[in-house]
Amino acid sequence: MNIYDLIIDDKNAVKLEDVLLSEENRKTVNQLIKEHLYIEELSRYGLPVNNKIFLHGSSGCGKTTTAKAIAAALGKPILILNLSNVVCSRIGETSQNIKAVFDKAARDKAVLFLDEFDQVGKERGNDEKDVGEMRRLVNTLIQLIDYFPEKSMLIAATNHATIIDHALTRRFQLRLSFEMPSRDELDLYYDKLLAEFPPHLRKIERLYAISYAEAKDNALTQVKVILIRQLESAEKLSVEK
Repeated sequence: MNIYDLIIDDKNAVKLEDVLLSEENRKTVNQLIKEHLYIEELSRYGLPVNNKIFLHGSSGCGKTTTAKAIAAALGKPILILNLSNVVCSRIGETSQNIKAVFDKAARDKAVLFLDEFDQVGKERGNDEKDVGEMRRLVNTLIQLIDYFPEKSMLIAATNHATIIDHALTRRFQLRLSFEMPSRDELDLYYDKLLAEFPPHLRKIERLYAISYAEAKDNALTQVKVILIRQLESAEKLSVEK
């Protein structure tokens, strides 16, 4: 299979300042970026840089945008694993496909983003066949992660951290938790999201106890409803005249 069939082409860069992070997560990400900016200087003192990051938590709360923002901040290309093409019915092919993507990330000194990591790193089950197949895949991933070069970066993300094999998760130097945003955090997000629209399009019903992704979808849908309603009214007045 062509290597480009194993990667999702996403050129939509994200600025780190546009990502809503908890204070703790932002501090961790900023330190991570600084380490890679000063990687040569740190190496002179024999100091390793963190380059394996595990993002876990609620869906739609910023894991993917954080990965893209880290890549953009470092000026590195991001390779997003295409799980639909990587995972095959034959476990050996899946391992080969994953290795091919890891190798390309290493050559390109890129950020490799493994979204839905639980699909390939799931904890081994009780079924004897399943244990054997998953053990081989997990062992492949362990080796690839262990020998992943410092000048590249590996970011894995999941909504289901508890089902991932512990032998994999413990190999990540940094673990960032993404929780559902609070009311105040959502208000800040709504303010920023709606700021680009004129005042008459900002009068939406703000929903809470939802993810950032859900808030964005709902807010933009309401903006479109208001805009279309106004356009229809203007057209009706024009016809009546």
